[in-house]
Amino acid sequence: MEPPREVTVPLTRRSLMDAAAARFGWRRAYGDTTEIDALLTEQSEAAYTAAASHAALATAKNTDTLAVQPGVLDARGRILADVLYLEGVLTGARNRGLPSEVIERLEDVVDHGHELTVLLADTVRSTAAAHTSSGN
Repeated sequence: MEPPREVTVPLTRRSLMDAAAARFGWRRAYGDTTEIDALLTEQSEAAYTAAASHAALATAKNTDTLAVQPGVLDARGRILADVLYLEGVLTGARNRGLPSEVIERLEDVVDHGHELTVLLADTVRSTAAAHTSSGN
């Protein structure tokens, strides 16, 4: 008897399946780095494609110092929520005794994420300070 054939799903279809799974709170894990690399590439391509329109919109909208503030605040809030989620993932990894490399990588991500939220908070403060010092 011949072993079952591996079924591959195109990335566009996989993305739809992942979106549907995420809607119900399910997450898919990948044991193959080739598949992970493809997904990371897809994420990057989508982000860079969206970045072009973000830059054009931001250029049109950010006409003064205070106009920058809401977008930075929104980004900080989303990043902080994600970092706190990742702290929970890190705690779970530690409690379950996962490999030290995984724990160390998660620690790095959490530390850098917190650093990013501090930098974003400083940026928001600087918008108010610049607005005040310009006499607006």
